[in-house]
Amino acid sequence: MAQWTEGRVIERIDWTERLHSLRIEAAIEPFKAGQFAKLGLKIGDEIVGRPYSIVSAPGEPLLEFYFSTVPEGPLSPRLARLAAGDAVLLGPRPNGFLVLDEVPPTIHLWLLSTGTGIGPFLSILKTAEPWQRFQRVVLVHAARTADELSYRRAIARIMEAEPRRFSYIPVVSRERADYALAGRIPTAIADGRLEARAGLALDPAKCHVLLCGNPAMLEDATAALIARGLRKHKRKEPGQISMESYW
Repeated sequence: MAQWTEGRVIERIDWTERLHSLRIEAAIEPFKAGQFAKLGLKIGDEIVGRPYSIVSAPGEPLLEFYFSTVPEGPLSPRLARLAAGDAVLLGPRPNGFLVLDEVPPTIHLWLLSTGTGIGPFLSILKTAEPWQRFQRVVLVHAARTADELSYRRAIARIMEAEPRRFSYIPVVSRERADYALAGRIPTAIADGRLEARAGLALDPAKCHVLLCGNPAMLEDATAALIARGLRKHKRKEPGQISMESYW
């Protein structure tokens, strides 16, 4: 199998100066909601590639990726300058285990994300499976500032479709927003504010938590959840906490 396949940028969305989405037309292997694929560009004499979560749902006509730019990085600033019609390389085979296939039977699903980590959860929420399997779904998205809480329209559409079963909780750490929790996700777990806002308990007997975001959030949120009686999920030892980090 070829290591790369060529795609074409159809649209670039600039959420902020550092947060961007690319909508790409490309032929890659079928993927599951929650997986990621590599994006790449030829830079000098080599191809530089990095994994990025797929925001689009399986079966949608375009592949959408949400990413932040690292100013000193070799790839992301170049991706952020691509325009409609430009070529981009994609890894042909998506990967990743942050998928609902890996979630054991439970009643409530919590999706905890920071920054661009919301990407795989948006893909999952656009499919029918979470609404067939769970009584309640809670999406938590943390960002530094309110303008970094991207995809608000997409989230609003989910809220309109599932008003009784879906909850969205924004969290902002570096400024005040009257509609968002202040601080970090791990703190909001530890002090009970997250559950109070959701109107739902993080009950180990009734929930599963998926985590996607920066390494500090993954580590600290996992510790806060373990303190509440949850444990990491393994296929041979089922638990309530799953995550995937490719930072």
